[in-house]
Amino acid sequence: MVIDTKTVSQYCSDINGEKMGRFAVEITLLSSVDVADMRRGLLPPDKVRQVKIRGVVDTGATRLVIPESVAKQLGARGVGETKVRYADGRTATRKLVDDVMVDLLGRQATFRAAVEPDRNSALIGAIVLEDLDFVVDCSTQSLKPRDPNQIISEIE
Repeated sequence: MVIDTKTVSQYCSDINGEKMGRFAVEITLLSSVDVADMRRGLLPPDKVRQVKIRGVVDTGATRLVIPESVAKQLGARGVGETKVRYADGRTATRKLVDDVMVDLLGRQATFRAAVEPDRNSALIGAIVLEDLDFVVDCSTQSLKPRDPNQIISEIE
């Protein structure tokens, strides 16, 4: 069963009594500032700050969440705070950073990310999945590009 991420929480969160909407993938996070400098010839490719990390795809989450240690490694710029709500209903205020480039299965985009102090993996929410045009395959617990050749943007 392949389901668009817009409706995936409804269908993948509990199939046959099993949690299906969370699984791990490898993700590379990069400093988009460094990538821009590299593209302009101001920084050699081997100096681009990047971190390979386990990413938890969570169809019930909204945005990208990264560990505080990764935000520091990337030199991600703080742009304020965001309120977060955990699955158990607790809320907290977390730092929001900019300039985090995601490289996931060969697709790249830059996002703002919430910073979680005690996290050791990235959390990949619906905003990332939608922007990179991935669908979640519940039966294999994997991501698949809607179109393998290009990202398609839905406009209506």
